[in-house]
Amino acid sequence: MRPPISAIRTRPSVVEDVCWRCTRLQLQWQSELQLVRSYSASASSRQHPLRPATKRFFSKSSAVPSGSSVASSLPSQRFRADYFLPNTFLDKTKTSQKNVRGLQTSGSPASPGGPASKATPLNADATSDPATQDDGGLLPHRRRQAARRNAGIAQQLAATGSSPAGSPAPTDTTNLAPDASALLAAAAAQHPADSFRRKLSALLSLSKPRLTVLVVLSAMVPYALYPVPAFLSSTALVDAAPSLSPLTLLFLTTGTTLCSAAANALNMLYEPDTDSKMSRTRTRPLVRKLLTTRAAVLFAIGCGLTGTVALYFGVNPTVSFLGALNIALYAGAYTPLKRISAINTWVGAIVGGIPPLMGWAAAAGESATADGGWRELLFAVDGSSFGGWLFAGLLFAWQFPHFMPLSWGIREEYKAAGLRMLCWVNPARNARVALRYSLAFVPLCVGLCAVGVTEWSFALTSLPVNVWLVREAVKFWRHEGHKGSARSLFWASVWHLPVVMVLALAQKKGMWQRVWRSVMGEPLVDGEEDEGEWEDEEEEL
Repeated sequence: MRPPISAIRTRPSVVEDVCWRCTRLQLQWQSELQLVRSYSASASSRQHPLRPATKRFFSKSSAVPSGSSVASSLPSQRFRADYFLPNTFLDKTKTSQKNVRGLQTSGSPASPGGPASKATPLNADATSDPATQDDGGLLPHRRRQAARRNAGIAQQLAATGSSPAGSPAPTDTTNLAPDASALLAAAAAQHPADSFRRKLSALLSLSKPRLTVLVVLSAMVPYALYPVPAFLSSTALVDAAPSLSPLTLLFLTTGTTLCSAAANALNMLYEPDTDSKMSRTRTRPLVRKLLTTRAAVLFAIGCGLTGTVALYFGVNPTVSFLGALNIALYAGAYTPLKRISAINTWVGAIVGGIPPLMGWAAAAGESATADGGWRELLFAVDGSSFGGWLFAGLLFAWQFPHFMPLSWGIREEYKAAGLRMLCWVNPARNARVALRYSLAFVPLCVGLCAVGVTEWSFALTSLPVNVWLVREAVKFWRHEGHKGSARSLFWASVWHLPVVMVLALAQKKGMWQRVWRSVMGEPLVDGEEDEGEWEDEEEEL
């Protein structure tokens, strides 16, 4: 096969993997098409300007006047110049033809007698609707993603009654699906105003369900990993107070859920004006007037009081204090600071690191040997509280490689709303912070092994996912969010945290040894034998 003609390389939207004969046919057809267009300017008005009567053979064609005898003898069915071209070449050729015709109908010099006013109605709809614009040769899955994004934006604009002219252009690079709050708010809007389902969906939307679930899981994992020999033992229910048992876990999860719901509701109460300016938050219930402010305040106060009381009486006062502190920091410090300084991100990271401490203190309170105060639970002299602080540091560090790329994708909306985020205040520092804290996960995982929370195999098995996160953070730092680096780091952080938590749970210190001895009937170790003998003596007494 001969190489393609050199002139083909200067033409846009033409591939080079076609037969040289097809290439020659295409070049001939292009040159003759220009000749026909110039001839059609002087032809009669009844003749189509772009498709004059032509006498075509397989490789030759010549323009023929429409009134001639030759034109009347031409067959009605004719081969086109692109008959023998491959499909990909045909698609690209059609795209280039559309571009040329669009330029000519808009009044370009190449189209004589084509005023711009006549072409405006033909192209007005195609340029006004993003969904009908030319996709520029995007791959099918990219076209579907763009269509979903446009449909989501149109749905949000229709729900809020706002126009795209009043809001900044969407710059989302993470292809986020609608959050649970938006879905619940949309579901609530479909019910009658006084219906119970409308109020319930709107109240659940106030709590930010997905974020609340993440907070509760981050408290449950340290509770499960606390180094005690008997986990969730049914015999612990005999005691008057809840012990390391399903009852304690129930109080912990319920109280943490209510505290998180209260903090999120207060956050929405504080900033409905800024929420209405951002595409990610303009569908929240208070923005759409699905709830009154009085109902939202009562919901927040009721959840906060019920959650702290449940933690106080069901777990211990230290955990209850941490829950109340989390509400105060999130609603009273983090939310107002968003308008003042970019330091708000660090305050929000502290809020994210408190739930692991709550879970650790809940488990430590059942094994306390002294008064069970906050010093013993959080600052034990024997170093048994190190595991809780390591989990808190892990959640604190995770906030940055997760939030920095997320905020970068909507940085213009944050700027238009007046929220001082590092993504637009200092984009270079935004990328450096994400990289800096992504490097902290390797020593944190090794520290969990060193203090006896997990087996040493956890440091090895968690290394690949930690290296993956660092790799994406390096890309984010080099490109400062461009070239898809923000999207890649965001999704890496989404997968990173659950993978690390599951690996830690699967490699808890001594768990598999106890399971093996229990299954195989092997004798217990010395410490567990002494504990069993002590329990037998206590029963005899």
